[in-house]
Amino acid sequence: MNRQPNRNTLEGHRRHLRERFLKHGLRGFADYEKVELLLTLCLPRRDVKPLAKALLTRFGHLKAILEATAEELQTIPGIGEVAPIALQIIRQSLELYLEECAENKIVLDNSSALEHYWRIRFKGIRKECFEIALLDNRLQLLKNGIYSLEEGTVDRVVVWPRKIMEMALQRGASAFIMVHNHPSGDPSPSDQDYFLTQKILEAAESLEMRCIDHLIFGTTRCYSMRQNHQQKLQFH
Repeated sequence: MNRQPNRNTLEGHRRHLRERFLKHGLRGFADYEKVELLLTLCLPRRDVKPLAKALLTRFGHLKAILEATAEELQTIPGIGEVAPIALQIIRQSLELYLEECAENKIVLDNSSALEHYWRIRFKGIRKECFEIALLDNRLQLLKNGIYSLEEGTVDRVVVWPRKIMEMALQRGASAFIMVHNHPSGDPSPSDQDYFLTQKILEAAESLEMRCIDHLIFGTTRCYSMRQNHQQKLQFH
């Protein structure tokens, strides 16, 4: 029979994990210990090592655990209702952190900041979503300048160029970047993606606004319409 450690033993173990983290960060932690450390924030009075190992057995790695839905996490016996919510708060806090970091970066010189943000944001999303990043005249991200405009089915989303232009004008943006995901995993643009990009570029030009790029995210790659279609599509 497996026995739960007594309270003093449990607190001593948690204190040891915290001291290791404060001294060395997560370097040297086993995968289950990283998950265990997170779970100690969610479940303060339990031995969470078995739960951490069960989560890794089910999802494979920490990234997949953070990307899992509350319903998926609750398939793990004993996880309860609080821990799944807490893990989603941790993930969304990370998304917010990356967005706020991106607001202080020059987008064209630090596009990786936005790429990292969307790669995390789109992970685990099973529907196609379309978002824009609004930029000022220095090509910096406006405060709270990322907007989710549309959410579609697993393989299609409808976006109206007029809606994008209205949003940009309302915020006083000088430029914008379009972003959407392909839940299939392949970021290669469809004919519809190419047609939409062309229409939005035409609308932006008529309003003397710059469209910097249209990024498409797959599972592991990001496709830049600007880099691959510069001769055909007139990005500014």
